[in-house]
Amino acid sequence: MLRLRACGGTAPASVPALVRARLARRASSAAHAAATVAAASSASSALEELAAERKGLAKVVLKKGKTQIFRDGSPMVYSGAVDRIIGRPPPKSGDVVLVSDGTEKPIGWGLYNSVSMFCVRLMQLEEEARRDPTCALNMETLLEARISSAVDLRRSLGLPSANTNAYRLINSEGDRLSGLIVDIFADVAVIASSAAWVEKYKEQIQFLVSKVNGINHIKWRPSADILKEEGLDISEQKEPASSCSTVKVMENGIVYLVSLDGQKTGFYADQRESRHFISLLSKDQRVLDICCYTGGFALHAARGGADNVIGIDSSGSALDLANENIILNELNPGRISFVKGDANAFMKGAISKNELWDLVILDPPKLAPRKKVLQSASGMYRNLNSLAMQVVKPGGLLMTCSCSGAMTQSGTFLKTIQGAASMAGRKVTVLRQAGAACDHPIDPAYPEGQYLSNYLLRVA
Repeated sequence: MLRLRACGGTAPASVPALVRARLARRASSAAHAAATVAAASSASSALEELAAERKGLAKVVLKKGKTQIFRDGSPMVYSGAVDRIIGRPPPKSGDVVLVSDGTEKPIGWGLYNSVSMFCVRLMQLEEEARRDPTCALNMETLLEARISSAVDLRRSLGLPSANTNAYRLINSEGDRLSGLIVDIFADVAVIASSAAWVEKYKEQIQFLVSKVNGINHIKWRPSADILKEEGLDISEQKEPASSCSTVKVMENGIVYLVSLDGQKTGFYADQRESRHFISLLSKDQRVLDICCYTGGFALHAARGGADNVIGIDSSGSALDLANENIILNELNPGRISFVKGDANAFMKGAISKNELWDLVILDPPKLAPRKKVLQSASGMYRNLNSLAMQVVKPGGLLMTCSCSGAMTQSGTFLKTIQGAASMAGRKVTVLRQAGAACDHPIDPAYPEGQYLSNYLLRVA
């Protein structure tokens, strides 16, 4: 069972002295904060009461008419919504600041960034600070509470389990820690950092994650390009060498070898539920897994009793792992194989030879990383899907995916699929629509966190 130290508890002696001292001071200040707010009048602001005791706390004042979206919970305060900043000296990136409406009444607090297009990442609203002041204006205590909450949520979802020990523990805005992702792979926690504040609190984050039951190793993976937009150049930084480069995990009873230096965090846990669904559809079928990476869908299809499975990917290193996964799962290599090649070229070759499959999975890499390339990416998605539909036998199934947030949020992926069907001269029917697995929560106040689209189609 997963457990963390109770919020404000004593740090074990193994923690570096500096971190232990900080946590002890924060625990004391959190208790004092609770007493301060309890004594405050009901008409006053909880955050104002606490801020009065902190010298040099800056206030970010929002423009008139720009407040409600943030009161409703959107965590990303963009610079265009800011009217002025009160405070001398001005706040530095990573500093705690109050966020206030046009009358300078606080609506919440967050972490400031002087460079990013997101001026503040809101961490707690005024109403929350009044209900639970122990975390107010206190990032270390809030981190502990949010990570503990994330652990409890995954436990309630049955993660980890006897059959699955690869899952997402923290999903950025979905767990109200914008810019922080933590994936668990057996006893390894891979921490992906994409915000300046995450780098600032690196020591505390590593400590808290290491206290999750069963975690023995931490792998820190900063997103250099995104952090550069946050004002941090980490190109010269070198993370300490990891004691392991691969780890063996289990998903739905299937064993995978995960590279800790692979794409993203090393494994795509977001498709876990869809991979399981594929296993239920595969008995006695001919299955083609396009852009298969390390064989996620292909292995599930083989375990589900597919007659024959082929996986296609352009990455030789990913396919090396996929082939090792065949051995790890004691699958018949005569029924499952992986081929290195370009997806477009492979499908065009199959069409020319009139090769057809009962079930095709198309899960390409992110083609639209930003809205400005959405139009060109839509054309690529349309062409890929048109080819995929032409290698599905009439009446067969196509599971097609997009992990591009810009595509998913535009709401045009299904229209793109329909355009692909017209190109291919095929008729499609939607049988199932899905997104990321349930350990990837989405904050409805921040729909931009929704990125994965997955459609199961019947192709006639």
